[in-house]
Formats: sequence, C-alpha cells, structure tokens
Amino acid sequence: MRISETFYSIQGEGTLTGLPSVFIRTAGCNLRCRWCDSPYASWRARGSERTIDSLVEEVNRYPTRFAVITGGEPMLAEGVHDLAKRLVDGGRHVTIETAVTIPPRGIACSLASLSPKLKNSTPGMDIPAAVRRRHEACRLKTDVIREWIDQYDYQLKFVVCSGADIAEVIALLQALERRIAPEKVLLMPEGIDAAAMANVADRIIGACKEHGFRYCDRLHIRLYGHRRGR
Repeated sequence: MRISETFYSIQGEGTLTGLPSVFIRTAGCNLRCRWCDSPYASWRARGSERTIDSLVEEVNRYPTRFAVITGGEPMLAEGVHDLAKRLVDGGRHVTIETAVTIPPRGIACSLASLSPKLKNSTPGMDIPAAVRRRHEACRLKTDVIREWIDQYDYQLKFVVCSGADIAEVIALLQALERRIAPEKVLLMPEGIDAAAMANVADRIIGACKEHGFRYCDRLHIRLYGHRRGR
C-alpha cells in the first residue's frame, strides 16, 4: 500500500474526539478541495510502499484499540479492504475517513466517518479548469452516501465556511431520503488555526442549537497547530 504517514496521537475530530488512536494515512485522492489541510497526502501525494503486515504490526505496538484509516482518500488505496479486515479481526475499532465518493464494497469498518464535500470545497480560479470540473463532477455522490449509511455505523461530517453551507447541508440531508439522527450530523469549522475556526464557530453553534446537530471541534489543531503527525 502507498502510505503517506502513520502516527499515534489522539483523535481530534468527531464522536471519538480525545481517544488515543493509531492513524494510517494513505496517499492519493480523487478530489482537489480548496481548503485541503493535507495536500501532501492528496494531490501532492508521494508516500512510500508499506506491506499490510508491517502496518498491522505497527498498530499492534500501541496501547489502544482504536485505529483510523484516513487520507487523502483511503478507499482508493490498493489493499485497504485487506488492511481493514486484518485490523477488525484483530480486535481493533477501525474508523474509515472518506469523502464518500467510492462505494464501501463490503469493507470492514467499525465507524464510517463520512465527509461529503460541499460547494465550498471547489478549487478557485487559480486552479486549471479541467481540475475544477473533475472535482465538481466527483465531489458529491448521494447514491454512494446512502450505501454507506445503510450498511455501517456512521457520522456525517461537514466542513462549514459560511451560513450558506449550513443550508446546503440541510438540503443534502433531505435529498438522501433517510432517517438521520441529528446528532450524527457534525458541523466543523474550516480553518488550520484557532483564529480561523473562530470566525465561523458562532454561526455553526447557532445551527447546532436550532437543528440538534453536533458541533465538531478540531482538537488536534488547538493542541498542536497545523502539523503533520499530530
């Protein structure tokens, strides 16, 4: 498997925030989000080849049962199904962080952390038009989202930059035609530092109070800043 990095830290986002977790970050992505905070694992991805055995052995060295397979887009990674199965069969709780553009195809998964990309993700005019078109055509697959939420325990995590994004989230939830508990919907402020996140935090908290959604902070940013391996 082509892996960007592995590290042991605490989960900084979502319903498992604060839990010590081993992170396996695959290299490569099929999107080009404007605000991507890990380009080294996405469109600038190089990474190094790792065997599944070596990854499982590394996870087993740490005193936690929580593992996170993330990216980039981990569902693109050759061998991700085998890796996830090995970890789950070994007693690990496995979170898969995905942009939900690729069907699960039976992958072993304890928690599907689903991050559909809103219009705010589309790259700016400084990016080639062909790249913008590919991103826009791929970023939102409602049929794929339905497949994941029908099969797995899940959380729906959205990056929010403005009030318009919240309206878009609500419209998407209605379009999915599924009964989704509001506490499974996580609204996360965009930003790579506390000041940037604060710009939209009040608006997000207001929406959470109005609709019963969950405010999703980024604890790793507050503790460590925007650094790799944290």
